[in-house]
Amino acid sequence: MSAAREYGLDESYEWARPPVGGWTADDLDRLPNLPPHTELIDGSLVFMSPQTYFHMVTLRVLENALWSQVPEEWRVVREMTTKLAKRDRPEPDLMLVREEGFTGPSQTWYAPEHLLLAVEIVSEESTERDRETKPRKYAAAGIPHFWRVEENHGLPVVYVYELDPATHAYGAAGIFHDRLKLSVPFPVDIDLTAVDRRR
Repeated sequence: MSAAREYGLDESYEWARPPVGGWTADDLDRLPNLPPHTELIDGSLVFMSPQTYFHMVTLRVLENALWSQVPEEWRVVREMTTKLAKRDRPEPDLMLVREEGFTGPSQTWYAPEHLLLAVEIVSEESTERDRETKPRKYAAAGIPHFWRVEENHGLPVVYVYELDPATHAYGAAGIFHDRLKLSVPFPVDIDLTAVDRRR
């Protein structure tokens, strides 16, 4: 059975075929008909699975809390890409981007040197990427802070990491249940149980 038939697509459907050497970060802006939230990891296109309720509501809680607490020189950006290298353009769920990192309304990606924080909310299909691949690449690109968010009995658990400038790798800075309270990269206090509230 062909891949097109297996997924209920027209037999004439053409799958994107990578060039020799794989796709590049700039290809994401040129390839037609890509699904929303397509990422590029190691030169391969990565398509997102359907979003879960937990992912959606956790993203909303974190985004709203960060918007209300972030210093003025930073902006909260959701579900946009950062161009880490020639063949790496992942899409964190949230980023904090320095004001000078903005180039205009048609911007589709941000440079890692303008990022303070990348946040990934783990889903079943993204576990390995969010736990291993992306943190390693974010650290190598010099992004100072990384939060990984996982679900535990319907509530978010936030794993906080800070970049060690000597090793260029993330060191664990804490695991937070119910409440995320930090003094770096700026004072932040987030009620994680808010994902269970209707308002």
